[in-house]
Order: sequence, then C-alpha cells, then structure tokens
Amino acid sequence: MENKDIYDDISSIKNIMERSTKFISLAGMAGVMAGIYALIGAGIAYALIPDYAAASVAGNDVYNATAVGLGVDLTLFGVAMAVLILSVGTAILLSARKARRHNQTIWNQSSRTLINAGLLPLVTGGCFAFILYIQHQYSTIAPACLVFYGLALVAASKHTYGDVKWLGLLDIVLGLLSLMQPGYGLYFWALGFGVLHILYGAIMYFKYDRVNA
Repeated sequence: MENKDIYDDISSIKNIMERSTKFISLAGMAGVMAGIYALIGAGIAYALIPDYAAASVAGNDVYNATAVGLGVDLTLFGVAMAVLILSVGTAILLSARKARRHNQTIWNQSSRTLINAGLLPLVTGGCFAFILYIQHQYSTIAPACLVFYGLALVAASKHTYGDVKWLGLLDIVLGLLSLMQPGYGLYFWALGFGVLHILYGAIMYFKYDRVNA
C-alpha cells in the first residue's frame, strides 16, 4: 500500500511539473479543423489554377505568372491567408476552452515559451516563401512551407506534447519529397497541412482530450 501511495505521489508531482513547464492545452480538434480548412483551401486552389491536373500529370511547373495570372494569383493569396487565420483562430478558441475546463489560462509562461521556440523557423519560413513568391519561384513555395513549418513544430514540441514532433518530422519529409516532384506541390501541401493535421488532431483528441474530458 505504501509503495502505491509513493508511486501516486510521484505521478502527481510529475503531472504538476509538466503542467508548469509544458503547454498542454493544445486541443486535438483544432488540428482536425485546421486540416479541414487546408483541404478546402487546396480544393479552391486546384479549381482556380488552369489545367492543374493535366500539367501535374505531365510533370510541368504550373506555378508561373503566365498560367496563373494576377487575379488568380491574388485570390490564391487570399485563400492561403483565410486558411491561416481560420486555423490560428480555431486553435486559440478551442485551446482556451480546454484550458478553462482544467482551470488553467492559455496565456502563461509555458505558452510563451512554446511560441518563442517555434517563432524563428516559422517567421524565417514565411520570409523565405515570400521571397520565392516575388521571384516567381512558385513551385518551391509549397515545399518551403512544409519544411519550415515542420522545423517550427519540432522546435516547439519540446514545450508541449511530444507527439507534435512526429507531425513536424513528417511535414519536413513531405516538403523534401515535394522538391523532388515539381508540379505536385499542391498535392503535397494538401497532404501535409490537410490530411496529416486531421490524423494528428484525431490522435491527440482520443489520446488526451477525450480521456481527460
């Protein structure tokens, strides 16, 4: 009986320390919703880019100024921003709700540490993608987004659930594979930001959120 009490005490201390040093209010459903938003955005982009399917099958680079056109180009940028805003907004809303359910606050030392850890690769990746954009290197934007986003997740995973690291590593691999397959960037983007996010979010939900609800 005493041994059991000791183990229970050690487990309680471990949980308290983890809550104080790691951000554990990430909501699994936020990942699912982000994946859904990404797939919707990819579907819109697929419909907007002329002859994307035919060009992709032929292995051609469909991201060029003449094929896309300025109007479609700006629309694609708007779709990407909408996906980003919806994903971030949903993540904040659902994570804040989860934090309140456990009598915690979403903005604390652990969340600030998490953001600081992932901010550098994320901002660097955004700047890198923008440079590619203004230089009309459109086929490299999707791979760059996947690789830098993956690096940000790996860096931030030290300050939240360790499962986040595996999502980051998979996104990095997809980004590198996408570089080897010009013309298929949109498919890899949809797989990395859409399908993987949905799978990751579902796993996180059943592993942490539903159990602790």
